[in-house]
Amino acid sequence: MNETWAHISDLAFEAALAGYVVALVCYAIEFASRRGGDVPADQAAVAASAAATQRGGTSTLTRTGAVGAADIGPIGALPAPAPMPWGDRFGRAAVIVTVIGLVANTVSIVARGLAASRLPLGNMYEFTSVICAVAVLCWLVILVKTGARTMGLFVMLPVVILMFVAGTVLYVPAAPVVPALNSYWKWIHVTTISISSSVLMVSGAASLLYLLRGRYDRQQAALVSGGAATASNPIVQAGGASKASMSGRLPSAATLDRIAYRTAIVAFPVYTFAVIAGAMWAEVAWGRYWGWDPKETCAFITWVIYASYLHARSTAGWRGRRAAWISVVGFVSILFNLFFVNMVVSGLHSYAGLN
Repeated sequence: MNETWAHISDLAFEAALAGYVVALVCYAIEFASRRGGDVPADQAAVAASAAATQRGGTSTLTRTGAVGAADIGPIGALPAPAPMPWGDRFGRAAVIVTVIGLVANTVSIVARGLAASRLPLGNMYEFTSVICAVAVLCWLVILVKTGARTMGLFVMLPVVILMFVAGTVLYVPAAPVVPALNSYWKWIHVTTISISSSVLMVSGAASLLYLLRGRYDRQQAALVSGGAATASNPIVQAGGASKASMSGRLPSAATLDRIAYRTAIVAFPVYTFAVIAGAMWAEVAWGRYWGWDPKETCAFITWVIYASYLHARSTAGWRGRRAAWISVVGFVSILFNLFFVNMVVSGLHSYAGLN
């Protein structure tokens, strides 16, 4: 083992964790600074917009009061650019620090592999580090595609928790693996299962936020349909404002649903191949393709759940909330398989460095 590379790996891991924590704080500040962009200030405007939508027409936003010279400004003068809100500044800083943390995380993984002269996926510490790196990379790709930056808080929170657990509870020094793991099928299986699990975790998080956003939208629709009676009730009004302050800052339900579905579409074939590669590795290491080991059983259950989710998305009666709940169950199954089965249940996969 190369002690120099091992030390570099540990330092880079600590730098990655620090970067992710700073990014999480910046995302949280930006999220708190939002006033719920989808929450109208005037409930009369909401009712007018809803009525126009039901009639098939469009609503018009009008401005009261006369337009004076101060509104127009000097002839030929360009309006001064509006200063960037301080919340957006923290949001942009969060993205920059996220990228820096991902670079440090990648350096830690590569240095760990060089230190142990193998693929750095031999124990739970390394496996969790790779999962966090892939999840952050997946989130950055989603950010570029959708611009849903407020979702970053809910992606980075589990990443920071996993990184902290990896660096404290799961950490083991770099070392060679046991002979039974020295198979190319093992490296294929663990690499693909870590990548697919990371992306499916992002999909599950998006589904959870989709359910939260959908609940908020339904409550707002109820407030609009309630009319003046609801608006005049201070208790209901305060409850609506409280929910608006949380859910109104999230991306739209359509955006969250699209993120959850497309990430699952990408990850599910990779997860399927990972399960097959695991069976091939089991035949090489233990002389059988499948033995209903706890890890194998849980992986199969997770596969069935996500297969059901994708099937539900193609079935009209199961789209929306029902399909999203299936995705959330799959998210819980992945976390259960990753931690509980490896750390608590005894089986042939109890080689994570904790037993």
